[in-house]
Amino acid sequence: MTNVRDEVEAVLRAWDAYEVKRGGDPVIDFDLLPGGPEPEPAADRLGVYRRLAELRGDAEGPVRERVDADLAYLGALLGERPPLDAYVRATQGCGAVGWSPEYVEERRRIAVAALAEVGVAWGPEANAELRRVEGPLDVADAPDAIRGAVAELEPAVRALTGSDAPYRLTVETAEVEAYWAFWLDGAGRDVRLRLNLPNVEFTRAGARQFALHEVLGHGLQSASLHARAADAPWVRLLSVHALQQVMLEGLAQAWPLFVTPDDAILAARIRLDHYVQLVRARAHLDINAGTPVLDVADRMRAAVPWWGDDRVAAQLADRGANPLLRSYLWAYPAGVDWFVSLAEKGGEATGNVLRTAYREPLTPAGLAALWPEGPRIGG
Repeated sequence: MTNVRDEVEAVLRAWDAYEVKRGGDPVIDFDLLPGGPEPEPAADRLGVYRRLAELRGDAEGPVRERVDADLAYLGALLGERPPLDAYVRATQGCGAVGWSPEYVEERRRIAVAALAEVGVAWGPEANAELRRVEGPLDVADAPDAIRGAVAELEPAVRALTGSDAPYRLTVETAEVEAYWAFWLDGAGRDVRLRLNLPNVEFTRAGARQFALHEVLGHGLQSASLHARAADAPWVRLLSVHALQQVMLEGLAQAWPLFVTPDDAILAARIRLDHYVQLVRARAHLDINAGTPVLDVADRMRAAVPWWGDDRVAAQLADRGANPLLRSYLWAYPAGVDWFVSLAEKGGEATGNVLRTAYREPLTPAGLAALWPEGPRIGG
């Protein structure tokens, strides 16, 4: 089995080199076991698909699950367009079912109450008002604010996860026309954080959220997985189209509820983000079900009154037309809903989930096994 895992990793490295060489999205977002020779780029996508399909026959357990995710995503790059639920199950490991209107409204009421607690009224200016409460921060001051927040919060995250893994952080800036404001990738214990300046709007509270999400969430978590990767039975390459992403994005978004539960400003932001992710999930389902675009857009703008047409248009295109984001962006609502619920009522299971999440790349099935009483992941 180890040989099959190693062969799969070699194919993925060659595929990643091919995509990067041609200016496409990387296949590998974090290399948990770097150090080998520079891979030769694959000749083409179809050859990669054929080789992965061959290896699938000998793969078992987590390696086979990973190969299935790779085949589903690569098939989409080659022109396949399976139904959304089947595609998300193959790549993210959970269903794309969604949440009832009643549940989404309940989460909206929770967000409204959390905003009111910090003096912010619901309406078209709610997000802007919350940012003012969070404390605007000049982008030039952001790196120091983030590092200060990391120094303050890191002991609590390590205590909750049991991680003693070291990591090295570098910060870079970029100007990319994309949905993301921040992106973290890297290899081994080396963590690279990219700030997409056109989309960055820093606040003092946001620096704390950022420290938990990107540095102590993705960064420390990846370094912790690296520390246990040498003899692991799973593929040691993290990719956003694969089954660990629900866990990675879900916990990163919800960390403030575990670490700083009494911080009302951060709690308001997390409660608001949770509701907004559920709205995005509804749009994700609708645009893939063939609902007329203006109907979907109007519902989104009614649900999130500070969004304009430009923001809505980009979100719909990402979820409907981009093979990577059609899969990956479902991880955000699926993950945050499960981990917010864990923070609220996980009880004794909470500690075990947090510790295990920094030891192995848990899939949705793995999360459910650790907390069987939790909500169904993906709605």
